[in-house]
Amino acid sequence: MKSWLDIPEDSDFSIYNLPYGVFTTDTRPNPRIGVAIGNHIFDLQEAALRGLFTSLTVNVEVFLQTTLNLLAASGKQSWSLIRSRIQDALSEGSMYKEVIERFCLVNQKDAVLYKPVQIAEYTDFYSSEAHATNVGKMFRDPANALLPNWKHLPVAYHGRKSSIFISGTPFHRPKGQIKLSEAEPPVLAPTRKLDFELEMAAIIGVPSSIGESISTADAEDYVFGFVMFNDWSARDIQRWEYQPLGPFLSKNFFSSMSGWVVTLDALEPFRIAGPAQDPPVLPYLQYEGPRHFDVRLEVAIQPAGGVETIVCRTNFQNLYWNIAQQIAHHTVNGCNLNTGDLLASGTISGFESGSFGSLLEITEGGKTPVVLTGGAERTFLEDGDTALFRAYAQKGDVRVGFGELKNQVLPAKR
Repeated sequence: MKSWLDIPEDSDFSIYNLPYGVFTTDTRPNPRIGVAIGNHIFDLQEAALRGLFTSLTVNVEVFLQTTLNLLAASGKQSWSLIRSRIQDALSEGSMYKEVIERFCLVNQKDAVLYKPVQIAEYTDFYSSEAHATNVGKMFRDPANALLPNWKHLPVAYHGRKSSIFISGTPFHRPKGQIKLSEAEPPVLAPTRKLDFELEMAAIIGVPSSIGESISTADAEDYVFGFVMFNDWSARDIQRWEYQPLGPFLSKNFFSSMSGWVVTLDALEPFRIAGPAQDPPVLPYLQYEGPRHFDVRLEVAIQPAGGVETIVCRTNFQNLYWNIAQQIAHHTVNGCNLNTGDLLASGTISGFESGSFGSLLEITEGGKTPVVLTGGAERTFLEDGDTALFRAYAQKGDVRVGFGELKNQVLPAKR
């Protein structure tokens, strides 16, 4: 398959990808839906108004929205029909080439991206065995790093949707209670241990009903696609507050997501078998077929005015619990899913050095600084630092990427 557009070979946005996003430009100032292709955005609102989708059994209103929610809720059959039409329209020999070239393309460099969906609810899982083990060794008995429930169910907590922002948004260092020593009372201060957490997140398209339990066999039919996700964390605040109910101020100050939603259809060639699960899981968590994805992930730190240094390389496949199991567990008690729900994976780490998805692990809780290009050291992030996430999958000439997720740390507000 080849596009009539000139697409760089290393582009995340090949004809095989076609991720969805919401954007504006100076000449198109109202948020609208588009698809990334090479260095361009294919304006789906403009395409719909010019009749490119009229022959499909799809409500044209899904293309005229300011978020992807209505499109996401239209379901798997509609997603496939729309993707097929867009792929045909952008492929060599397309009958739509002239109208698209004249009216429907904008340069990505001229566009501003927005949160692609109106987020309904946010759940953060804890699904990487390596991450859970690494953290457990630091804070609990190293010989029993995982809690007894961890291999029996996908552990998760409910987060705060209002503080989730798009890539490129800077944020202020949070304040909270910190315990400087065991002998002293806590103090209110800006966090001294600001950390990133490398995650992926599923966006729910089709809602479910209250009381309905979704099986692992059906779970992926509810998933519109994936984005990169950074569950920013204040480790010193977290350590003091997390018992007995878990994180609160250490997590809800800011989270961030990438702007392009990569669909399951695009990720289909990159399916891979997951790890053997021992002990055996309960029947409702059992599944068939490859449900993990071979997507390469990396994190870089860029100090203000400096160059970036890659501090982590890992893979989306490094999860113990996959999205089908996460959804099955999320709904087994009858909890309903809504269009726009965001289900984050939890920090993704491998067991090898260099594959840890947080500074907490990389620096062993601050004991071993990471050396940046130019010689500066970091145990945790400093003011002015930018954390950059990238993700892509590749098999032969088929490349599917997520673009970039980046946010800069600003000084704490008074």
